[in-house]
Amino acid sequence: MTFHVIQSPNLNNAKSPFRVVDEAGSEVAWVNRFLDQQRVRCVADATLRSYAHDLLHFLRWWVCAQHTDTISEGTITESTLLDYIQFQAQQQPRPAPASINRRVSLAERVLRLEAPGAVAQSGPAFQHRYWRRSPLGFGRWRPALSQLRVRTPKRVASPLSVDQVARFWSSFRTSRDLAIVGLMVLHGLRSCEVLALNTDDLLLADSQIRVSGKGNKQRLLPLVPETAQLLQHYLHLERPANCGPVLFVSLKGRARGCRMTPAGLRSLFRHHRHTTGISQAHPHRFRHTFATDMIRAGVSLPALMQLMGHAQIHTTLVYVRLTAQDVYQQYARAVALQLRHSPPQQS
Repeated sequence: MTFHVIQSPNLNNAKSPFRVVDEAGSEVAWVNRFLDQQRVRCVADATLRSYAHDLLHFLRWWVCAQHTDTISEGTITESTLLDYIQFQAQQQPRPAPASINRRVSLAERVLRLEAPGAVAQSGPAFQHRYWRRSPLGFGRWRPALSQLRVRTPKRVASPLSVDQVARFWSSFRTSRDLAIVGLMVLHGLRSCEVLALNTDDLLLADSQIRVSGKGNKQRLLPLVPETAQLLQHYLHLERPANCGPVLFVSLKGRARGCRMTPAGLRSLFRHHRHTTGISQAHPHRFRHTFATDMIRAGVSLPALMQLMGHAQIHTTLVYVRLTAQDVYQQYARAVALQLRHSPPQQS
């Protein structure tokens, strides 16, 4: 039996637009029930789509391994999840460790909510009612689920060099494309935040821009003159008429005047990576570059956290990557300041 994800945008607000169904079109009840629960919690559509595909991956493996799509009392044990991890580790290409952990934790989370007895406790590795704080000691309490996790390499944010940014940025020709890159590298916007912008989010008279981030949290960011000029040029000379409130739209083809899609943005960046030879110039890499430049310019971590729209400061810490030269320069400035306040030496 085969399964796949379908999108049904005409469902009411209490149901997820993404459904997992079998080859006959019948819904997989325990998967879609979880997706509906997350929809009621106002989880973003992109997250719902990710949940649906992750659970689809687990469901396909489960049916292939157990020859059934039902989950009965006590059928999921530690060894079952270990088999699921080993299955993913043997795939070619091998999924990233973070992807493996995300799928395993989501499957276990869904099964615990669907039927608390479905996951049989097997030794101390399964902790049902133990709660712990986040690694930095603050934030909401989190349940400690299965300890079966693949070791994840330490995440290192690698920014682009000044020359790489200049070469890639100068390869664009339209003000729309130049403004999109400017919003990423000069303001740290995510690609989804750029595509979600509307014309009323531009407060050009106040040199500000209103951004809706993750969780629909809004933040006001200062708008540098260079980006404001590119946006004004795009609005007055390039943007087609009667586009509604959408800011960035397709400029040609059958989709002319419609909101630019994530696939369209990826295609645009892919083309310019090929023409410039800068293979690392992905949209999110410009966000890394912005954060690194802000840290080197002396912006504090709380201020950078607000600029980037992070809910937790430990997320911002991922972007703090100082080179040996950065450390030396900061140390030299600190020593120079300290020597100014030290008493004069006696001869």
